[in-house]
Amino acid sequence: MIVCGDDALAHRLASELRSVYGERITLVVPPAREAAGAPVRGRAVGRATALFGRVSAAMARAASTGGDPAGGPAATGTTVVEAAGLDDAVLVEAGVERAAALALVHDDDEANIRAALAARRLSPQLRLVIRLYNRKLGQRLEELLDQAAVVTDPGQTGAGTAPEAVTTVLSDADTAAPALAATAIAGTSKVVQADGLMLRLVERAPTAGGEIGDQGLGVLALLSSTVGDPAGADGSDSSGAEGPQLLPDQASVRAATGRRALVLETVSHGTPTSAARRLGRRWAPLTSLLPARLRWSIAGVCAAVLALAVVSWLVTGAHPLHAGYLTLLDLFAMGEPAIEEGTSRQAMQLLSGLIGLMLLPVMVAAALEAFGTFRTASALRRPPRGLSGHVVLLGLGKVGTRVLVRLREMDIPVVCVENDPQARGVAVARRMRVPTVLGDVTQEGVLEAAKIHRAHALLALTSVDITNLEAALYARSIHPELRVALRLYDDGFATAVYRTLRAAHPQALTRSRSVSSLAAPAFAGAMMGRQVLGAFSVERKVLLLAAVEVAGHPQLVGRTVADASRPGSWRVLALDASAPGPRPADLGAALRAGPGEPRQRLVWDLDPAYVLRPADRVVLVATRRGLAELLGRPQARRAG
Repeated sequence: MIVCGDDALAHRLASELRSVYGERITLVVPPAREAAGAPVRGRAVGRATALFGRVSAAMARAASTGGDPAGGPAATGTTVVEAAGLDDAVLVEAGVERAAALALVHDDDEANIRAALAARRLSPQLRLVIRLYNRKLGQRLEELLDQAAVVTDPGQTGAGTAPEAVTTVLSDADTAAPALAATAIAGTSKVVQADGLMLRLVERAPTAGGEIGDQGLGVLALLSSTVGDPAGADGSDSSGAEGPQLLPDQASVRAATGRRALVLETVSHGTPTSAARRLGRRWAPLTSLLPARLRWSIAGVCAAVLALAVVSWLVTGAHPLHAGYLTLLDLFAMGEPAIEEGTSRQAMQLLSGLIGLMLLPVMVAAALEAFGTFRTASALRRPPRGLSGHVVLLGLGKVGTRVLVRLREMDIPVVCVENDPQARGVAVARRMRVPTVLGDVTQEGVLEAAKIHRAHALLALTSVDITNLEAALYARSIHPELRVALRLYDDGFATAVYRTLRAAHPQALTRSRSVSSLAAPAFAGAMMGRQVLGAFSVERKVLLLAAVEVAGHPQLVGRTVADASRPGSWRVLALDASAPGPRPADLGAALRAGPGEPRQRLVWDLDPAYVLRPADRVVLVATRRGLAELLGRPQARRAG
């Protein structure tokens, strides 16, 4: 396995492949320095240790010896290649012609595309996993590279069959966005959309008898026993005997008295709240053209004109329409003076003229106000005065933009805070008419402008851990019971932050999430040839939702749904009911299809006695290690 990248995702992905799947890894990283403008290449363990400083000492020993620190075969070692760019020579040096999969996870889309085109030319049967933010471009790139594999090496496939090579384009922002958005909605990051349904893990407290209540589609995890301990780490990184128990069997669920559980259930979209409807309008409503005082002024003038018309009709005895017409003429000073008419008519004319003088400035103010509203229609909205129960989203970078779109798709009211007016998400917020505050969140008054004191939750999603922490602490000082979700990379730092915030505010919900840790399992699964549909985070651990072909897996073929599931490793959730022939190979693409595009039909309410056939395809939830065990490559191939 070859991993090309130099950021947190590359580190997590390499660790995932190394520790979970036991794969031999080649890391391609930028050089520590360049001499005379020439790139420095070669095996440099010191550079990798500096770059991936959180890689374990065992991994560093494996990088230097080419062997397994636990005494395993050398095939599970790690090699590091330093290169300034990803040209043909670098890819050949990394062993692309012999590799099973290549992951291009640089933050530069253009660099990843260039390297992918070169890698497909050098190795037509190579499995490619590409990190790309542009989703439309990613879909076209997948088709192009897979077609190139067929054209370049047609001898590897039979007539009418597709090659083994497959291209998968993923985005870490898209992968992590559902989990981050769900954290703000219900205090959980465990949400995945599949087959038109939204699946989520909800936390269930034990009843008075110590049992779990409604179990929905099944209990997928038992939370740490430290859930009631302010010093516990159940919102961050839990490990050891007190950590969460993933995919427990029924006996374990019954025996776990007093422990909270995560239950899988479906979510139906209800009627949007008034706040969501107000913030979700693409265009400004009519009432926003004029302020309330101006609207009341116009209403008062109109009522006075109507009253004058009625009095004129009663006094003069004329037809009601004629009386109204004369009133309007007098109002706009267009009628003749009533010199020779009665006193009542003269009084009515003078009163109409006076009201006309009052109407003139009101009309001018209304015109100016409407013009100003239309002129600023393309500008960023300010948070409405009476807004409450919303989500304050801090940071409109790649991740923040995807989370914003996800929240608005679920009709959740959002107020964004961004320091950079040129950030990519600012244009999205302007287009979606989402209120946005531009300013440094560390400065006083910025969070207040976002109505943080009446907010439901804070999502701090900038790329700087300290900024996220500072914003969370300041928000908690204003709103002690505010729900807070932090984007933090370092597990140890996240655990310390969580424990401190929980001890200081035991009644408030605090969560820490790492984008790279949420995205890495999906990238690793794609490199292993899996169709990973999504991920549920459980106390910074991960459960994967994957689509698996039953054929070729003895743990599934010929077994009932009940027997095919293994507690603690994997569980069968749904069955693809489409015919084997016409169904697309990528179930994940079908589940992500847009409006009007074909979707797969999944059966979620499975009979436990149903026997799985080789032609079936199932959707299962699994731990990372369980998925690696179920779908691991044969030992003979791995040894080779």
